[in-house]
Amino acid sequence: MAGNGYPEFDYSLNENGKVVKYGHDPEDYLTDVVSKKATSFIDSSAAAEKPFVLELATFAPHAPSTPAPRDAGDFPGLKAPRTPAYDKPSEPTPKWQSGLKPLSADEQRSIDSKFAKRARSVQAVDDMIGRVRDELKAKGLADNTYIVFSSDNGFHMGEHRLRPGKQTAYDTDIRVPLVVAGPDVAAGKEITRPAANVDLSPTFQDLAGVQPSGTADGSSLAPLLRGKQVTDWRQTVLIEHHHPASRKDDPDAAPDSSGNPPSYEAIRTPDALWVEYADGEREYYDTKSDPDELHNRASSLSKSQRDALHKILTDLQKCEGSEACAKAGRVEQ
Repeated sequence: MAGNGYPEFDYSLNENGKVVKYGHDPEDYLTDVVSKKATSFIDSSAAAEKPFVLELATFAPHAPSTPAPRDAGDFPGLKAPRTPAYDKPSEPTPKWQSGLKPLSADEQRSIDSKFAKRARSVQAVDDMIGRVRDELKAKGLADNTYIVFSSDNGFHMGEHRLRPGKQTAYDTDIRVPLVVAGPDVAAGKEITRPAANVDLSPTFQDLAGVQPSGTADGSSLAPLLRGKQVTDWRQTVLIEHHHPASRKDDPDAAPDSSGNPPSYEAIRTPDALWVEYADGEREYYDTKSDPDELHNRASSLSKSQRDALHKILTDLQKCEGSEACAKAGRVEQ
């Protein structure tokens, strides 16, 4: 557990109940410190003698996105991607975005700078994963260990004319990496079934040889990871957002210009996004024909279509347990 770990230097760690302060020398870089502690644990007799779970949660690449000193000069001139949604609002523009002005030249330079810093700061995370995998191989544990890499949220940087942030239901914010390596997991295979963070707990239980309890709203991804044919997997996942009242000193505070919409519930299917805002506004995107989510077609849906989407959403909100929620998410649009 770290106190003020976002800058990567000059922080404190709770190490088995003892608070240890770190400075600003290169060896104090937080991601590297976490990496060393991870490899030390794997090298210990405790890891070799019985099954273990090791969670490594880095602050990188969260702002201020401080790179390791060795990576500070990487990617000179790197800019944020100019996707079709860059500096362009969806049409018709949702009310909560209506006051956004085009990105100024200074704002675009700032976005590019922040994007490059994020790319540099994540290099140490990549190094950490490499060291962990090397240590597992050295201890003879690699063939019996699963490595799962993911993130808590995505991040938009100029898309929909939004300044950098992470609170929307758009794919820039809700889609995160989920990479798994381990026994019976085929290398280089991409699985396109919808998954959500509620699936992680039952997946970890299943991979450990424990029957998932069924109390979690998610389902085990283990059969998909092992290449089994799963014909009744869900088609829909639930996304929820509660408009935060963040303190000014909160590192996760979101000003309106960065995309801090009203509270909403949403569902994402393989080819659509439906959003219901607390203020009554709705958004609908056909992500197959409109992958950048620029053409809001909510007003063109029939009442029966809107009612059907609303029912799926409320069913997913109200379901409890893996069986009920899997059934609620199997309704395809």
